[in-house]
Amino acid sequence: MIEKKEPTVWQGFKAFLMRGNVIDLAVAVVIGTAFTNIVNSVVKGLINPLVGAIGTKNLDHYTSCLRDPCVVNPDGSVKSGVPIMWGSVAGATLSFVITAAVVYFLMVLPMSKYLARQEARKKAREGTHEVIEVTELAVLKEIRDTLVAQRTAGHDRR
Repeated sequence: MIEKKEPTVWQGFKAFLMRGNVIDLAVAVVIGTAFTNIVNSVVKGLINPLVGAIGTKNLDHYTSCLRDPCVVNPDGSVKSGVPIMWGSVAGATLSFVITAAVVYFLMVLPMSKYLARQEARKKAREGTHEVIEVTELAVLKEIRDTLVAQRTAGHDRR
């Protein structure tokens, strides 16, 4: 009797790594990391100076105080009061919105349009192919019926 060997841990790990979705995920993480650097540069180089034209260039400086007096040490620790650092939240939100917009307009939207065009072409090819097959089949049936009718008519005359 032949016993079926179970795959070793190494073979299972190798099979896991060779799956397409794992490779795709790794590529996405690397691209996402590089893309984060681009977005951070856009925020620091473009958005913060535009905000700086109105106020300070660093959004982290925008705060409100719930309990006075708010004193924050240079290292970021709170000495007294309860500061609300809404500028940090605004900066993070702005980074997120910019990232989402760039991903949508430069990646998702073009890919969606491309896939829709590919699907339309595929359906057009399939639709044309089906019409041709149905038409050919109908023509072949017509030819068959005509030949049968001619053969039958020829036998009736004799």
